[in-house]
Amino acid sequence: MRILGNLIWLIFGGLVTATEYFLASIPLFASIIGIPFGIQAVKLGLLQLWPFGVKIEDAEKGSGCLYTILNILWFFLAGIPIFLTHILIGVLLAITIIGWPFAKQHFKLSGLALHPFGKKLIYPSGGYF
Repeated sequence: MRILGNLIWLIFGGLVTATEYFLASIPLFASIIGIPFGIQAVKLGLLQLWPFGVKIEDAEKGSGCLYTILNILWFFLAGIPIFLTHILIGVLLAITIIGWPFAKQHFKLSGLALHPFGKKLIYPSGGYF
């Protein structure tokens, strides 16, 4: 069932938001300062392609205030437009009963779009990223 949900997800906004993340990562990789943001954008873009079954947890707090600083910069540089995309697609999908599981997924990922640093993605196979 998870595979079917992920395939339908690609049609109902997954491809759009993944493309948005991948396009946002291109200029971020252009500078040394932007590389951590580019890596995060690619990681989240891959999550957009296959999100069902992935759990999002807080990572270990070994970086001190670094996550906070990176999340503040991310919020203003990339977080707001991607967050608004998730909310808009989620609201459109929530109108129908069939689209509600996909809307819930967009709403879950909208929070991650605002502050992705310090989060760990746990995949069903047991691996994490």
